[in-house]
Amino acid sequence: MQWQTVCKQEDLIPDVGVAAIFEEQQVAIFYLPKTEQKVFALGNWDPCSKANVLSRGLLGNLGNKLVVASPLYKQHFDLQTGQCLEENVSVPCWAARLVDGKVELASHENREC
Repeated sequence: MQWQTVCKQEDLIPDVGVAAIFEEQQVAIFYLPKTEQKVFALGNWDPCSKANVLSRGLLGNLGNKLVVASPLYKQHFDLQTGQCLEENVSVPCWAARLVDGKVELASHENREC
């Protein structure tokens, strides 16, 4: 797996998403500093509302899953897999990590982030 820097950690806001361009598409990056993984990356395109809005969604837990709720129709997407919990759709998901103050994403889409 090859890693690419997308932004700096200082560009992120705790417990909020930001949008970035990665491999010619919009990616929603979520910074959850109180979790073991710290950063998560999903496609920003919400297939239910057909808009690039997931980076503006609300973060939370449903059961034992970390999720983002779409700001438009409120469907929940699993931050680990990109799978929607209410519909039979999913969004791309990338492995993400923090290294020396930089946010890095794996250079290829990975359904098991």
